[in-house]
Amino acid sequence: MPICEFDAIIVGAGHNSLACASHLVTKGWKILVLERAEVAGGAIKTGEYTEPGFRHDWAAMNLSLFGGSEFFKKYGQDLILNGLKFVPVSNCFASVFPDKKWLGISNDPLINMERISAFSLKDKKTWEEMTEKFPSDSSHIFKLLGSKMSFRSLAFLLLSLIRKKGFGGSVDFIRFLLMSPRAWLDKNFESSHLKTTLAAWGLHLDFAPDIAGGALFPYLEAMTNQSFGMVIGKGGADNIVKSMVKYIELKGGSVRCKSEVMEIIHDKERATGVKLLDGSFISAKRCVIANVSPSALIRLTKRINNKRYTEDMSKFSHAPGTLMIHLSMTELPDWKAGNELKSFAYVHIAPSMDQMAKTYQQAIAGLLPDQPVIVVGQPTAVDPTRSPTGKHILWVQVRMAPGIITGDAKKEIRETDWSKAKEAFAQRAIDIIEDYAPNTKEKIISYTVVSPIDLELDNPNLVLGDQICGSHHLEQNFVFRPARGYSGGETPIQDLYHTGAAVWPGAGTGAGSGYLLGRMLAGN
Repeated sequence: MPICEFDAIIVGAGHNSLACASHLVTKGWKILVLERAEVAGGAIKTGEYTEPGFRHDWAAMNLSLFGGSEFFKKYGQDLILNGLKFVPVSNCFASVFPDKKWLGISNDPLINMERISAFSLKDKKTWEEMTEKFPSDSSHIFKLLGSKMSFRSLAFLLLSLIRKKGFGGSVDFIRFLLMSPRAWLDKNFESSHLKTTLAAWGLHLDFAPDIAGGALFPYLEAMTNQSFGMVIGKGGADNIVKSMVKYIELKGGSVRCKSEVMEIIHDKERATGVKLLDGSFISAKRCVIANVSPSALIRLTKRINNKRYTEDMSKFSHAPGTLMIHLSMTELPDWKAGNELKSFAYVHIAPSMDQMAKTYQQAIAGLLPDQPVIVVGQPTAVDPTRSPTGKHILWVQVRMAPGIITGDAKKEIRETDWSKAKEAFAQRAIDIIEDYAPNTKEKIISYTVVSPIDLELDNPNLVLGDQICGSHHLEQNFVFRPARGYSGGETPIQDLYHTGAAVWPGAGTGAGSGYLLGRMLAGN
């Protein structure tokens, strides 16, 4: 017998499922969100992982996608009333280079063009033209990213595109969506410094320079940061999670942590509820929603009578892992390339597109890269509330870390177990930071290393440390994410729905899949 009955039960309290729950409770649904972890938020959480008073974002830090999302446009004021606070970032991201030069993108086009002109006057002109076209071109991109990914929706978007751009312009736009970062960057720019600065963003979504379909992300990140700036959560990224949970509970919903779901109950035709770790059953009147990885959905349902769907979900491809290093600091790094870098939220250390491509291939082969791509986050440069007065934190992502280690490209680290290899690999990353910012090691108070396996143990959706819950390569994006015919969150089981980063429009903090699903279920 069920212990309680709800309109919908949501498995997993990631930001997508919380966005879905927020919309449904507004429409009068009785919602229960069940989360296995001690706190809601999935990869978006904040804690004192080094020393008391130093608040580190566990995984996600950049909340720009959330701040610009359709969900925030609808519910932003409600979330603000429930405690949400953003910190605006004007100096968004930069890259440093072995020749002691740097290039950064801020939210001032004139400043960006001045920086770019120091490397190439031709690129400055191209950037100016791109800036002028962005409002028009981005409207088509945002429509695509905000639409349900069905063949009918795609046909409607294509017709709209042809009306505005003509047939030739539409073909060029589709070509752009299919291009690799290198192909697009080489086509438009001549400065290797500018091309490398932009290409680094592709790796955030598993697009090495030569992977088709990756041009969109460097373009979009650069142009949106320039146009709108970046935002982070005041005091931590968990700011958005806390405000959504508070809103859901204010509207009569419930979010229960430390409640692990062991099975989604269904009769092969319709989902009826969930079974918890303690053996209890909770029924759902209308539906069950799972914010889990594709493989976890197959495991929780135990059996789905649809061979193609089961195979696609079981063989869903994950991106290489990430190793996180959380550091409490006496000061920010003294970057050799320039003191102005201390004001940037992100500093990428990825010296060239060729090196990025090499690093990616090493990680795919299971090798610890000799020069991993490093993202140095400096949140206290813009939000001093995250650390004691006068102190700082660094949020370091070591991108392209193999989930399963087969060897070391540098032939220095012999361990292949992450529990034994993570400290040495973290030191490799810190040594690289030291090369670009001397005496950084002397400023470290303490640090915590989180391996790809640690990330998965904390959150099973981050399979082998894959922070984006699935590669975004063309064969697994758009109508194919997570499987053809199921990009809207539907599953072969009636009243069972899927959401999260594995579902279109994919990874990031934009709450896209959750909000789209909530609107579909609520009928608007």
